[in-house]
Amino acid sequence: MSSPEQWEVRMSSTHKVPYYFNRDTKESSWTRPKQLTEDEANKLPGAQQPEQIRASHLLIKHKESRRPSSWKESTITLPKDDAIAILRKHQAEINTSSDKSATFGELAKEHSDCSSHDKNGDLGLFSRGQMQKPFEEAAFALQVGEISDIVSTDSGVHIIMRTE
Repeated sequence: MSSPEQWEVRMSSTHKVPYYFNRDTKESSWTRPKQLTEDEANKLPGAQQPEQIRASHLLIKHKESRRPSSWKESTITLPKDDAIAILRKHQAEINTSSDKSATFGELAKEHSDCSSHDKNGDLGLFSRGQMQKPFEEAAFALQVGEISDIVSTDSGVHIIMRTE
């Protein structure tokens, strides 16, 4: 039997509707799990109408990334510290630019290990629950036009720019 603490509400990226997700069992359900009362379901993380933002990112994968390969390299062997050093150089270039947004996009297009590189790092609109937690927390904490410090996730290391 699962407890309310194991459940959260996430947003489906395909259907753009909320669903229930059990963090322990990885079970998901479009309808409220019968072991949750309506009151408990309304108090779950993410149960409030999800806020959407738009952001771009520049991802550098390293050998500890969950999928250490990208459109640029079939096998990434870069140590995490080196990936962070690369991002620090990109941050410095962005911060000294007169057009931070354009420079961010150019660097993402050329250097990001994410498939979003072909859109200058643009991830489009997303809601809470759609991204890995550290990424989500950093992205939602930004103001429009603001750029994060380095954020580490299972995918690699990122810098994020909130665009909407």
